[in-house]
Amino acid sequence: MQPLRHFLLAVQFFSRLPVTGRIAAWAGWSPELQRASVAHLPGVGWLVGAWGAAWLLATAWLLAPSPWAPLVAAVASTIATLWLTGGLHEDGLADVADGLGGFVPPERALEIMKDSRLGAYGAMALVMALLAKVAMVALLIDVHAGLAAWLLCGIHVLSRLAPLALMQCLPYLGQAATSKALHAAGRPLGASGLATALLWSLPALMPACWLPGIGPLTTTPAGLLLVAALLLPGLIATAAMVRWLRRRLGGMTGDCLGAAQQACELAMLLGACVALMRWNAP
Repeated sequence: MQPLRHFLLAVQFFSRLPVTGRIAAWAGWSPELQRASVAHLPGVGWLVGAWGAAWLLATAWLLAPSPWAPLVAAVASTIATLWLTGGLHEDGLADVADGLGGFVPPERALEIMKDSRLGAYGAMALVMALLAKVAMVALLIDVHAGLAAWLLCGIHVLSRLAPLALMQCLPYLGQAATSKALHAAGRPLGASGLATALLWSLPALMPACWLPGIGPLTTTPAGLLLVAALLLPGLIATAAMVRWLRRRLGGMTGDCLGAAQQACELAMLLGACVALMRWNAP
């Protein structure tokens, strides 16, 4: 039952889903439990992705055929996921953009990232990220709404491996007195935590292996292309974030974890769009 307690803590920490009352009391809390809960971040991605996919499909089904229908469905899906997460990762992206958008020393960048006010770099990064996300989801819907829903769910899961990669590769720079993420991000996951994260994540590749009405794709060029289009851009974006943060800050903070997730999500969406449109994959 311990993994379930860890998962409930992850849901409580990384989403707006209510974990209260007796359930919260049973799950408990301690620094050790919170650190262990981070391995279940891809599991939270399943909830967020399924919620966004449900809104995507429902909106696409309700709307009359129109060239604008994919865009409206993409907006509805994005709003739904933002509500469920409270914009946690997007907030991290904006803070990192504010801190590292200008050429300031690491100490000053960390001070800027702690400021709750939104600056010019953060606003630009947030607006462009949301516009890019909506546009790419709309493109996927235009190709195949059902496939877009599957891919959206899988990308929400897989992109949440990026913050875990940062935790493994970079030291944590937060301060115990001010950081909300200290117990979650203060040290690497360890072998058991990494195994848990991978177990949550591997089923997310199922859309590239089998699709309702399309059949098995694993051994076809289209299936292999779709798997590569999901994994390679995500790996490149994550590696780039690790290198950039190591060079600019010498480590990472809780905001950096959210920024890494957003960068990975956008990269994977772009890869899926290229695979489905450029090479006419199903």
